[in-house]
Amino acid sequence: MWRFFRGVCLATTIAAGIAGRAQAQQALTWEEIKARFEANNPTLRAGQIGVEEAKANEISAYLRPNPSLTVLADQIAPFPGGPEHGPFAYFLPAATVNYLHERAHKRELRLESAQKASGIATSGEADLERNLIFSLRSAFVGTLQAKAVLRVATDNLKYWDDVLRIEQDRYDAGDIAQLDLDRLELQRVQYESDLQTAEVNLRTAKLQLLLLLNDRTPVDQFEVIGLYEFNDQLAPLDQFRQIAQDNRPDLKAAAQSVDKAKTDHQLAVANGSTDPTFGFDVGRNPPIDAYIGASVNIPLRIFDRNQGEKLRTQLDVDRNQKLLDATQAQVFSDVDSAYALANSNLILLRPYKAKYLKQALRVRETVRFSYEHGGATLIDFLDAQKEYRDTELNYLNLIGSYLIAAGQLNLAVGREVLQ
Repeated sequence: MWRFFRGVCLATTIAAGIAGRAQAQQALTWEEIKARFEANNPTLRAGQIGVEEAKANEISAYLRPNPSLTVLADQIAPFPGGPEHGPFAYFLPAATVNYLHERAHKRELRLESAQKASGIATSGEADLERNLIFSLRSAFVGTLQAKAVLRVATDNLKYWDDVLRIEQDRYDAGDIAQLDLDRLELQRVQYESDLQTAEVNLRTAKLQLLLLLNDRTPVDQFEVIGLYEFNDQLAPLDQFRQIAQDNRPDLKAAAQSVDKAKTDHQLAVANGSTDPTFGFDVGRNPPIDAYIGASVNIPLRIFDRNQGEKLRTQLDVDRNQKLLDATQAQVFSDVDSAYALANSNLILLRPYKAKYLKQALRVRETVRFSYEHGGATLIDFLDAQKEYRDTELNYLNLIGSYLIAAGQLNLAVGREVLQ
């Protein structure tokens, strides 16, 4: 019974280990990669903490002034020749409470300014996430591109090995010369080099993606999956411009900075107003047993020391307005540039998918058939194979360029509009 139980436990452990390895090697989609990034990227997490720090300043901004307490013990006569009834005959105890009353809604304006600073910090964190997501998307696309190139390199090497087997049979039969066979075998070096380069590029792309995810998964156990294709349709430019105006967090932050500057100017004006200090005191002053009193302390504003701050905050409103105009111009420039780049890649990709890939394959197979039957030279066959290889790689690289351009367009408008 014990052996049976131990066997069951061992089998369960092995099964769990196999399941764990299978789960670790499960390919991740873009949405899963993005979710892991948002949960684990340290730069993004630091930005989120910065937003919480800005919100914490709202608490301090709305605090009321603390009242002050003054305790007085006066008219004590401990020296020789003092009062005949003792040193405390004329003892004067007193206590005074003072409170500064802030006028002109200073507290409310400080809170409003702090809240708008929190809004700017939130928009800044969203802008940080926008840029980091673009980097993540580029790394994800780079990984998909490296996988596609690796697949093509593997297929090309396999295809060329099939060619070599056939040509070896032809050489053995005396159909081709040793020189032709040697040149065919030397051509295999190019495909071996392509394969090794593709494997290194894929590993490098995975490492970059793992760095952004702050993930310690071994690179051999990390896999991603996604559609490595292009969308043939592109919406009008004006639509992307409108989306950018509605969603770009840096544009929103620039508008919020103008609004905050106006609030800060109102606060500077309010700080120039006089704040009275109200006092209440209670004490004992012999021969009176006890007394109470009240006071109001009003500073005399003979010299206004807040004019510089008022002028500075007024100028800051104008400065932030100019920065808002510059940001708006930059947004339109980013959208136009990214749109032109994506559209240019589409113009190149359409004929590749519709015609060039099929033509290159047809030419290669036709020349190969002709060469094997004596109707074409070895040079013609090698050139046709090279043209096919170059056309296929150019197509894959163009898809990668389009997907990067689509990511730049998403970056320019502030959200994902192209996959």
